[in-house]
Amino acid sequence: MKTDYYLGVCEEGFHRIAYTEWGTPSSSHTPLICVHGLTRNRRDFDHLANYLSEREFHLFCPDIVGRGDSDWLNNPLHYTFEQYIADCNVMISRIHTQEIDWVGTSMGGIIGMALASLPNSPIRRLILNDVGPQIQLKGLTRLMLQVGSHPYFSTIEQAILYHKQTLPDLGNLTEAQWQEISENSIYETKPGIFTLKFDPKIKTTSLKSKMAWSSVLHPHKALEGVLFDVELWEIWETVKCPVLIIRGKKSDILSMSTVDRMKRGHIHVDVIEIPDAGHAPALLDPEQHEMIYQWLKKTY
Repeated sequence: MKTDYYLGVCEEGFHRIAYTEWGTPSSSHTPLICVHGLTRNRRDFDHLANYLSEREFHLFCPDIVGRGDSDWLNNPLHYTFEQYIADCNVMISRIHTQEIDWVGTSMGGIIGMALASLPNSPIRRLILNDVGPQIQLKGLTRLMLQVGSHPYFSTIEQAILYHKQTLPDLGNLTEAQWQEISENSIYETKPGIFTLKFDPKIKTTSLKSKMAWSSVLHPHKALEGVLFDVELWEIWETVKCPVLIIRGKKSDILSMSTVDRMKRGHIHVDVIEIPDAGHAPALLDPEQHEMIYQWLKKTY
């Protein structure tokens, strides 16, 4: 495992994107990019990446701009899916490969769907962790409220309690796993004071960005997006690669009716349901890692 940076660019100039690389370029497998959720960071994939790299996969896990160890943007209006997609395309170009596989949790899955839907997409296989082309308003509202909370902590115990309260649907986690998640999610702002490892300004545009993307595809739903689910079905309809959907059984973001609709008309969609999770499964369980590994082998 090694950490490095590359440069993305937007109107205000260049920004650094941090990423972790696992495995070696000599791998015979298609390189795999793993992208985290809205307020999360690349460390969410440490265990999955370690598991797959031990099986000779070559993986890249970036921090989307404004999260983790990547730079923050001065203008919050630049936190858009268009920017995230452009930055991820730089990551793809940096790998020097014609094909990639993609694992995306929540926001990372939306980025993956958008890239996979484009003509001549390099995405060969797509794994969506509890996200699809229809995002339920109830869950989306909950996520926006969470983004609006940016507390400070003086102890790791306070951070653990916060994450247990705000991320209750990650699955049946051990105390050690909660501590690891919490430690990976905070940074020290001054001696003895910690806060969450993302720019709080992402809260001002994240929902608008989703709605704007949806409105481009569905102009007649520009206002409806304020009151109803966000829909990205026209994006999904042009995704042709094999897809694995991982769904938390208690999810308030990805409904089973959405999963069923995703399966209709698509030649290769497989589904794994995680019984003790909601949005979104933490993917810390070796059994989950093995299921992902077996699917990648099956669809090679």
